[in-house]
Amino acid sequence: MASMSRQPSKKAIRSSGGGSTNSPASRSSSGQTVKFARRTSSGRYVSLSREDLDMSGELSGDYMNYTVHIPPTPDNQPMESSVAVKAEEQYVSNSLFTGGFNSVTRAHLMDKVIDSDVSHPQMAGAKGSACSMPACDGKVMKDERGVDVTPCACRFTICRDCYLDAQKETGLCPGCKEPYKAGDYDEDGQDYSSGKLQLPAPDGSKRDQNNMSMMKRNQTGEFDHNRWLFETQGTYGVGNAYWPHDDIYGDDEDDGFRSGVLESTDKPWKPLSRKTPIPAAVISPYRLLVAVRFVVLCFFLQWRVAHPNEEAVWLWLMSVVCELWFAFSWLLDQIPKLCPVNRSTDLEVLHDKFDMPSPSNPTGRSDLPGVDLFVSTADPEKEPPLVTANTILSILAVDYPVEKLACYVSDDGGALLTFEAMAEAASFADLWVPFCRKHNIEPRNPESYFSLKADPTKNKSRSDFVKDRRKIKREYDEFKVRINGLPDSIRRRSDAFNAREDMKMLKHLKESGTDPLDAPKVPKATWMADGTHWPGTWAIPASEHAKGDHAGILQVMLKPPSCDPLMGGADDKIIDFTDVDIRLPMFVYVSREKRPGYDHNKKAGAMNALVRASAVLSNGPFILNLDCDHYIYNCKAIREGMCFMMDRGGENICYIQFPQRFEGIDPSDRYANHNTVFFDGNMRALDGVQGPVYVGTGCMFRRFALYGFDPPQPDKMVQKHDPETHPLTPSDFDPELDMHLLPKRFGNSTMLAESIPISEFQGRPLADHPAIRYGRPPGALRVPREPLDATTVAEAVSVISCWYEDKTEWGDRVGWIYGSVTEDVVTGYRMHNRGWHSVYCITKRDAFRGSAPINLTDRLHQVLRWATGSVEIFFSRNNAFLASKRLKFLQRLAYLNVGIYPFTSVFLIVYCFLPALSLLSGHFIVQTLNVSFLIYLLIITVCLIGLAILEVKWSGVGLEEWWRNEQFWLISGTSAHLAAVVQGLLKVIAGIEISFTLTSKSGGEDNDDIYADLYLVKWTSLMIPPIVIAMVNIIAIAVAFSRTIYSTVPKWSKFVGGAFFSFWVLAHLYPFAKGLMGRRRKTPTIVFVWSGLIAITLSLLWMAIDPPEGGADDGGSGGGFQFP
Repeated sequence: MASMSRQPSKKAIRSSGGGSTNSPASRSSSGQTVKFARRTSSGRYVSLSREDLDMSGELSGDYMNYTVHIPPTPDNQPMESSVAVKAEEQYVSNSLFTGGFNSVTRAHLMDKVIDSDVSHPQMAGAKGSACSMPACDGKVMKDERGVDVTPCACRFTICRDCYLDAQKETGLCPGCKEPYKAGDYDEDGQDYSSGKLQLPAPDGSKRDQNNMSMMKRNQTGEFDHNRWLFETQGTYGVGNAYWPHDDIYGDDEDDGFRSGVLESTDKPWKPLSRKTPIPAAVISPYRLLVAVRFVVLCFFLQWRVAHPNEEAVWLWLMSVVCELWFAFSWLLDQIPKLCPVNRSTDLEVLHDKFDMPSPSNPTGRSDLPGVDLFVSTADPEKEPPLVTANTILSILAVDYPVEKLACYVSDDGGALLTFEAMAEAASFADLWVPFCRKHNIEPRNPESYFSLKADPTKNKSRSDFVKDRRKIKREYDEFKVRINGLPDSIRRRSDAFNAREDMKMLKHLKESGTDPLDAPKVPKATWMADGTHWPGTWAIPASEHAKGDHAGILQVMLKPPSCDPLMGGADDKIIDFTDVDIRLPMFVYVSREKRPGYDHNKKAGAMNALVRASAVLSNGPFILNLDCDHYIYNCKAIREGMCFMMDRGGENICYIQFPQRFEGIDPSDRYANHNTVFFDGNMRALDGVQGPVYVGTGCMFRRFALYGFDPPQPDKMVQKHDPETHPLTPSDFDPELDMHLLPKRFGNSTMLAESIPISEFQGRPLADHPAIRYGRPPGALRVPREPLDATTVAEAVSVISCWYEDKTEWGDRVGWIYGSVTEDVVTGYRMHNRGWHSVYCITKRDAFRGSAPINLTDRLHQVLRWATGSVEIFFSRNNAFLASKRLKFLQRLAYLNVGIYPFTSVFLIVYCFLPALSLLSGHFIVQTLNVSFLIYLLIITVCLIGLAILEVKWSGVGLEEWWRNEQFWLISGTSAHLAAVVQGLLKVIAGIEISFTLTSKSGGEDNDDIYADLYLVKWTSLMIPPIVIAMVNIIAIAVAFSRTIYSTVPKWSKFVGGAFFSFWVLAHLYPFAKGLMGRRRKTPTIVFVWSGLIAITLSLLWMAIDPPEGGADDGGSGGGFQFP
């Protein structure tokens, strides 16, 4: 025993060599070093265990997979499959996989991922029993409940590595010295995916002696009578019979009523969604007013051209040119609004079709397709980890079959802070998600839920709700404190480990007698909780550990759940979760590899990396992407979207776009942050054409459409009568796609290529109606997904490497499209251009909610980025002028407007100066205010008001919101849009890029005000044009008013005309002026100095160029004036 105690543990042996490397060997019984490796389908060597792999000189370049077959003997029994699978799954979920360009993919087994205690029993660092093997400090394998997995009947506790060693060496249990037998540990039970349960009949006839199903228990350990009743048609007794007797309805056995429960195919077919047109009483007058205004505009413009102002031709010409452009711009915006529609869904029908138990599906396994949810973040300093963590928690608690969900978070900054925050979120989800299911919580973002001002007990009937809520609130407060303390915790930990490394270096130098000045400098690394180097970005950048230069990282934080519900108990956690499903969806942390010299394409590149990684790991046929600050507000949002995808005609839908809703906006919505005119007006109208545009977040994609394929055409597809014998291939959907050139389009991953036809098939609607010619048979998706293994995860690491997209069509045809700041609009446009349709899903309860900038400067910079992307689209091959015939005419006009609207700013800013020029010069845009001009102006104005009222009626937008939108249209049009045009032209013509950055900052001191950002005044050059316009118009009104009063023959008609349009401009700029004033009118002096100087200079310059004609005898120009 003494000698044994002096031996190092297995863990110490395998982890020797420092914190960042592991030993390359695993020991065999003979004491020889054995190294295991496998070459993935991408041609990369990967390690299949936690030991590092030394490939030097041991394997030839022709090495492929190898398998050693050992015949079963009394001393060598086959490994029990369920234990092996659980061991591999737990190993994968507790390992941090890293890899990248020209490097081996490594799996680093982590003892813990965070310093605090984790709640989820299968996360690294969870409490558990110690391995009983001598000199081993590992922990015993655990199931989803946290119960120890003991592969032998003797209940000898053993860790995963020792179990594998025992299997390889002797096949005997180290405890009882008996061979491991299949069936010693069996939790999964039988496979019910085929439908029927193998249960004995009630009368005992035709019993199968080998049938052990009567001994099977459900998740709570009790016999499951429901399964028995479904199969045997047994009864509880008189008056409580679950199954009706045969022929109770007097029909034949084949009518679907024989078992008392209808098959889904035997029920009357019902649609999952409905399209409701706008009432004719609203839309018909709306269309009529559009036609009337168009005709009146034509007559008005013809009259304007035919009646020039001979006294001021220059003024007349500028106004006519601007008015012609405004008419054209109005048509581009208005015509696509002629066909708005409303849509509704039926969630009950969706449940009946896909989730209802039936004789062929007695366990009620869901037949819904899988969904992969993407959350993107890039910088924890700009995007707080707590916000991202709350978004993740809302996703993990969504109301959708747990086994069908997979959540991926993309950390494009490779920050340890984000990684540990996500691990904290996964740990807290072990309590939060079952709590939401137990009490039907809405919303399922804990920060938003606990911030609700409404009564939390409303509609809650369980007696333990208040007690449970109090416990969860305390746990969440502690969770927030841990998240907020992570930066300091990581810094202190890293400082301690770096100091230890420095001491080691000094000790080594002292022992070797080396001069400390000649010693290599120890890098200041960032350390993980288990005492190893973080493979991503370090706080103090170093080679291969900096932003834009780090390895690819992938961590399966929550492994795929079991296919059947896992009910909680009263003693498992701090809350009683009896009869509550405690499973959690799969959750994966991904940070793609970044290296200098590669164009990583910002968010679009991160999204494409997630598409590839998810295709290898979970391959959900649908993808829902969210920004890190947009959380799921309606837990049934995914089901709402699935009603469209799984309905008749759903195979032609490329994505479901949900409206963006925002929180934290000031009540007056000063800068039109809600953007309801666009989301409830324009997008709803496009839904009646070919579908709404993609706006970057809150969108559910069909994975197959993201791969660059055209919509399915059943008539042109080759019909294969035996799909099992002839599996689908990507060439079946694209006849022009050569299978030999598949790597040219998708890359060299075989797993990725093989996943394409699978995701396409699983994304089809049910073929339960004669009109559905392109569907799948019911029940095809009830089969459990295969568990993850190290090879699969290693392949996922390979496809997120920086070199993977080289010489492929990723970003050009496949995935998110590169080359534009607004990659979202371009990606949606490419899909519509191939003939796909999209759907706008407005739910009664908002599907998602997020945050938006309420500060004027931040809002202008946001609009600047959008407008810059639109200018890039206009000058690229994505211009709708170059679209294919598959893009409908009205949809083409909508996309044309997307690329053209920033150019309106050039004409708008000129038109905003015209009233001031008219007042200063004494001339007007028309020579005389005759009756024709006033009638045209009156009719156009009345039509505009009528259109606004009717649009408010059919879109549901408030009249005040419509007016706020009009105000901000002028503010942004004279600032951000103009800057975007200048920036875009300089980039296209001269290749010069200009960035408009913040240069000074002033804010209020009230930190308790949630709208404090509204009053911040941050100086930016974008403010100059609106300020100049406002001051020039104010000065012009004052000058013209004084001149008119002191003139001999006052020309009040010209003054009133110019002053009316000046007040029109100033009324639109009112929110801008309020933003400049701040909370206490704290505005940088430079703002007024520069604007005043520019306004005065322009006014004096104009007076010098065209001085007014003075004199009492001549008042043709309104008369001269003198100061009294």
